[in-house]
Amino acid sequence: MSCALALAAGLALLCGGMQRPFPDPPASPDAPDSKRLPNGRIQSEEILKADHAENLKDLALVRKLLDAVEADLKKYDRHVLSVKSLKDLEEIEKISRRVRGRMRRF
Repeated sequence: MSCALALAAGLALLCGGMQRPFPDPPASPDAPDSKRLPNGRIQSEEILKADHAENLKDLALVRKLLDAVEADLKKYDRHVLSVKSLKDLEEIEKISRRVRGRMRRF
């Protein structure tokens, strides 16, 4: 009985110590310390909007490059490797790193 009580007390202490307080909510756009551009818009919102547009453009380019690589794979035999396909794949990797960096920014 005392063993079960000690175990329950230990679990309660362990679980109670592991609780984390709620994180601070993100600053609202109306907060007085948010940076504003000369036109009155919030700088972080404008950056996010521009990043979103760039991500869409880059992903359209990735889609185009992937279609070209797929066409090359279908066109050639399994023993033929196109240098153009390798360059396209390297370009896809470069673009994906750029998109990922923009997405992790905020």
